[in-house]
Amino acid sequence: MSDFLDILTHGRRFKAAVKELSLDDLRDTAAKLEKIIADREEEEKLELEANAERNARIAEILAQIENSGLSIEDLGDVTSSPKATKTKRAPRPPKYQITVDGELIQWTGQGRMPTVFKNQIDSGKSMDQFLIPGME
Repeated sequence: MSDFLDILTHGRRFKAAVKELSLDDLRDTAAKLEKIIADREEEEKLELEANAERNARIAEILAQIENSGLSIEDLGDVTSSPKATKTKRAPRPPKYQITVDGELIQWTGQGRMPTVFKNQIDSGKSMDQFLIPGME
């Protein structure tokens, strides 16, 4: 459809596209375009009238708000729902620990398993061996 619009909106391309039409066909096409234009103008007129009515109602409501001593900001506080603030949860305590080269490495048991634990599991050990006492 964009090719059609390109031809229709470009003067020379449009002239070349309709050069084979007879004068009667051109007049018929022009009449159809005039009808489309008239319909579009009527639609825009109705839309402007509807917007004018809407804007008049808005102005009336704003005047009532001002007369009552309120402001738009007051309405915003009432109509907006309170947003729940997300609270960050406390970090989970470590559940497993291992000492490698004098360094204590701890893991909560959630998320990706640290490489040192994975290497120990691959070598045949059980995760239960790395449990921190009191954490089960």
